[in-house]
Amino acid sequence: MVLSTTDTIEGHKIENYLGIVTGVSVNIPKVSLSFNMKKYYQSFEKRINEIKEEAFQNLKTNAQKLNANAVVGISIDIETSDASGVIFVSITGTAVKVTI
Repeated sequence: MVLSTTDTIEGHKIENYLGIVTGVSVNIPKVSLSFNMKKYYQSFEKRINEIKEEAFQNLKTNAQKLNANAVVGISIDIETSDASGVIFVSITGTAVKVTI
């Protein structure tokens, strides 16, 4: 499946627009009693990347349900909560059928 932040895919013609699809993932952190800033930021980056990948997989699954072979116009929204440490990732795009 081709995923693109642009509205077109070079070398491919969009045959059919199938609808807007989303992929969402939420992570609630585990409680840790020790604190190290370097480890905290490394852990935070790792969690964001894992959650983002899960959201992309959800997006692809939802696009495949519409028989799409590509998603264009992808937008990524990452939100965090200072108080609880929750990370929320939402990815939105348009599922399309393109010529291969």
